[in-house]
Amino acid sequence: MSDPDRPVEIAQIVRAHGVTGELRVRLFNSDSDVLFDLESVRLRLPDGAVREADITSARPAADGFVLLRIEGVSDRNQAEALRGAVLVVSRSELPPVEDGEFYVCDILGADVFLVDGTRLGTVSDYRSYPSTDVLVVQGDRRRWEVPLVDDFVASVDTANRRIELHSVDGLESE
Repeated sequence: MSDPDRPVEIAQIVRAHGVTGELRVRLFNSDSDVLFDLESVRLRLPDGAVREADITSARPAADGFVLLRIEGVSDRNQAEALRGAVLVVSRSELPPVEDGEFYVCDILGADVFLVDGTRLGTVSDYRSYPSTDVLVVQGDRRRWEVPLVDDFVASVDTANRRIELHSVDGLESE
C-alpha cells in the first residue's frame, strides 16, 4: 500500500429505501462488510461535490445490498437527492488483508513484468468472472486478461506496486 490517505470508492447509493431516509447501497465488493464498521464516509455526489456523512446505522439487505442511514437524512426526498452518490474512504480505513490477498485499489496502475524482468505494462483494470478473476494488463501495443491463478501469477507486491507473471503464453491479447 503506497498511500494510506488515497481515496477508495467502496459503494454507491442506488436509491431511497422506504420513507424515513434509509438508503439502499450497492457495495463494489459484495463480500465486504466494511460499511458495518465505519462511523463516517465521504459522499462524492453526482454533481462532483464531496461531503462528510456520519453513519448512524447499516444493515444487510437482500442480494448483497446494504441499507444505510446517515445523519441528517430523515425522509425519502433527502435520500433520493443522494441517488448515485459514491461512498469513499481513505485506504487506511480498510481492514488489513491476509497473506496472499490484496485490495484491487492497491494494484491498479501497478507495473507488470515477466519473471525474467521483461516489462509487459500496467494493471489497467480488474474483472471478476464467474470462473475466475483477472487482471487487465495494458502494454504498449497489447492488452491481456491474466487469470489470477498460480499458473500465471508469480507474485503480487502491493508495497512496490509490482506484479510478476510466469508467462502470458496461451493468453489472447486484444
